[in-house]
Amino acid sequence: MASLINIGLSGASNAQSGMHTTGNNITNVDTAGYSRQQNIQSTKGSIREGHVFIGTGTTLADVRRVYNNFLENQLRTTSSLSSDSNAYLDQIGPIDKLLSDKDTGITGALKSFFSSLQNAAAKPTEDASRQLLLTSAQALSKRFNTIAAQLNQQNSNLNGNLSSMSTQVNNLTAAIAQYNDQISRVSVVQGSPNDLLDKRNEAVRQLSELVGVDVTEREGNLDVYLKNGQSLVLGTSTNTLSTVASPTDPTRMNLQLNRGTTKIDITASVTGGEIGGVLRYRTDVLDPSLNELGRVALVVADQINSQLAQGIDKNGNFGASMFNDINSAALISQRSIAKAGNSAGSGNLDVTIKNTGKLTTSDYQVTFTSATGYSVKKLPDGTDMGSFDLNDNPPKVIDGFSLNLNGGAVQAGDSFKITPTRGAAGSIDTVLTDPKRIALAASLNATSGAGNQGTGIIGQPNLTSKLDIYDSTQRLALENGLKYSTPVKLVFGDEKTVPQTYTVHNAKGDPIASGTIIPGQENKLQINVPIVDANGNAVTPAATFSFDMTVAGAPKKGDNYTVAMTGAGSADNRNGQAVIDLQTKQTIDLGDNGRGVSFTDAYGKLVENVGGKTAQAKLDSDATGALRKSASEASNSVSGVDLDEETGNLIKYQQYYTASSQIIKIAQETFSTLINSL
Repeated sequence: MASLINIGLSGASNAQSGMHTTGNNITNVDTAGYSRQQNIQSTKGSIREGHVFIGTGTTLADVRRVYNNFLENQLRTTSSLSSDSNAYLDQIGPIDKLLSDKDTGITGALKSFFSSLQNAAAKPTEDASRQLLLTSAQALSKRFNTIAAQLNQQNSNLNGNLSSMSTQVNNLTAAIAQYNDQISRVSVVQGSPNDLLDKRNEAVRQLSELVGVDVTEREGNLDVYLKNGQSLVLGTSTNTLSTVASPTDPTRMNLQLNRGTTKIDITASVTGGEIGGVLRYRTDVLDPSLNELGRVALVVADQINSQLAQGIDKNGNFGASMFNDINSAALISQRSIAKAGNSAGSGNLDVTIKNTGKLTTSDYQVTFTSATGYSVKKLPDGTDMGSFDLNDNPPKVIDGFSLNLNGGAVQAGDSFKITPTRGAAGSIDTVLTDPKRIALAASLNATSGAGNQGTGIIGQPNLTSKLDIYDSTQRLALENGLKYSTPVKLVFGDEKTVPQTYTVHNAKGDPIASGTIIPGQENKLQINVPIVDANGNAVTPAATFSFDMTVAGAPKKGDNYTVAMTGAGSADNRNGQAVIDLQTKQTIDLGDNGRGVSFTDAYGKLVENVGGKTAQAKLDSDATGALRKSASEASNSVSGVDLDEETGNLIKYQQYYTASSQIIKIAQETFSTLINSL
């Protein structure tokens, strides 16, 4: 009877253990990383009775953790990819909306500016339309500033996020190392610690959401490596991550792996997870967008200022700049960043914009090979731009900019990061405040002589000598030349002589040039005028300015036309029209053939590129999300808790327990009957 009671007791004990395990599964149905558990029973040793063996009951062999390593690895991988895609999409989505929206992007502000410019050009003598143009210019520069500020704020946020995520990575790797230690200790004496194994796997999965990792099992420990092969966890030891300012750009935080006394910059090699998505976004979208936005701002300021300088304002003065000087002392010093660790007293580089049409959206790395010699590489691809020398005169122009040492003395090995366009959108400003100073009129105008008898028709002159707003000496000389060397008069000879001659006379009446036309045809005249000073004397060294104009019809002998500098209050709007033409003129990314794109198209290209990458990011997010969901469902189908199944198991164990109790009861009754019979 004792054997029968023991059999019943073993069954009841195992049924009770089954209910415990089932109850534990049910209560942990929503516990992250929990793997359902399953009791494994085995028979107790049999007893020999004569020629047969009789069983003695059952025993609990193990509580097994239902787990599939392949499915777990698949879930980790897809979780890392999904987190990468989602982090990238979270960053690029707001920027796409910011750049493309008509109320927040540049396109609407540009259209408003040129609409106001057209209105002012149509009414060049009206102050109200000029004031509206200034207001639109201020709105345009503020729009550039606002977008640049938001992009720079996003960069600051990314720096903070990288620091926070690095701390999370370190906490998780420390936890994994502790679990490795605990599991090793427990496994030696107490078997498989299911709960600790689940917690370790969950920590690794959470880590994979932060950064892409590879996991290797070694002697019961999980070793964790970054995708670049650098280790984060080896058994019970860890290597930590930290963020440090980039040695080439302190506005960017880099990711650093700390291996004891060794520090390794892993920014360029980290992939996967939120960290990988954030770094990928910064490299692929944020930096190029800042550079492209800055390039557009530079071209807008440069081209509009340069064109306005060719005209005459309402006061009769030469045109003033509407936007701030793109080559101010402050701005040229901000386009270069000295690398941390440069030689003492190496100073910095001044970066002067020479040709906005040749600027690219790249940054550059300048490395000195001697005290004056340096090489230039385009970033991020490392394209070699050649070797140059600070003593080159004039300074060599590299993709639209030139370099000059600003104080100090460099040594071989010193390095500088050049960002020609990145800060331009944030620094553009409308500096013109007086609407009368807007130069809508062309600098020269022509009038017909009062006594002309012929049918000659003249076109208004066009100044072909350009005033350089970045060369004060050249500009002043040309302005004085126009002021003191005009008016000039064209006087035509005998119309019976073909070709008909004409002579150009200066203000004193002295002939200074001559030429011929074909009467009855449209003739284009190119005229060079010697520059004189305020006293009418030729300047030293000799200099000229030039203009062209057209003459059609048939002038009579003695007919004359006077070309003079445009006066105050002129209703002429030709320079205003020239500024309007900049809206569609090819001024950006000019090739050797002079072809490029307008700044309207350049900004549209930026919007299109960001929009295309946003659309791709949405597709990637959906695809990786589907893969993650599929992997999660596959893992849950094996390791997850099914409440219906567990409820059935609970009823089964309850019946099992009841049946085992009946065995014990029958054994007791049989034993009592036997005792009573004796």
